[in-house]
Amino acid sequence: MAKKAMIEREKKREKLVAKYAAKRAALKEIANDESKTMEERFTARLKLAKLPRNSSATRLHNRCQLTGRPHAYYRKLKVSRIALRELGSAGQIPGMVKSSW
Repeated sequence: MAKKAMIEREKKREKLVAKYAAKRAALKEIANDESKTMEERFTARLKLAKLPRNSSATRLHNRCQLTGRPHAYYRKLKVSRIALRELGSAGQIPGMVKSSW
């Protein structure tokens, strides 16, 4: 049950990142612009801090679509090494030949 919860949580984060991407980029541009006054830059930083934490792209993780596992993730297939081995053994991945693992 926890596996599905992590996958759903990651999907929710992806939506938040997409929703706030433009706003975050604009605020970062202001905050890092040396030509702006210190007050304007500080205000932009405060507004950036008030955005939801999960709207930051650094909070996203690559997770297995089957198990929710964040480690040993194969980007092309979007599964972890464990799920890859199980699918390969079952013959569900085209072109993958089962070897003696």
